[in-house]
Amino acid sequence: MYDSPKVLLGLVIFLVLITFPIWYNIAGGTAEYVPELEKPVKGENCVADTEYMRSSHMDLLNTWRNEVVRDGDRVYTAPDGKKYNKSLSQTCLDCHSNKEGFCDKCHDYLKIEPYCWDCHIIPGKEMK
Repeated sequence: MYDSPKVLLGLVIFLVLITFPIWYNIAGGTAEYVPELEKPVKGENCVADTEYMRSSHMDLLNTWRNEVVRDGDRVYTAPDGKKYNKSLSQTCLDCHSNKEGFCDKCHDYLKIEPYCWDCHIIPGKEMK
């Protein structure tokens, strides 16, 4: 009973701290910002639909890597029945050739550093 003002103050401070990221993004105007990605240079369809690729392309690429390296399975059959080579360099980057205009815009926005480029050559750059 006598501590109720302290408890209420503690709850208010807790709520302010826990919701701070939301308020910070709303005040900063970044809550609605989505980077505008460069459209693919060629190709009409991707290996999967756009929503899946936005949310799960990293899972697809990891699965491809494991299947190619561990099992030697190099062919991916898309849901529409079309067959693709399981290759970041030959399949994905064939259409999405501008790394800075496509890959980097999203990864920089989300502050993600993918390890794809530890092994793969960046399109348009020579190997050192």
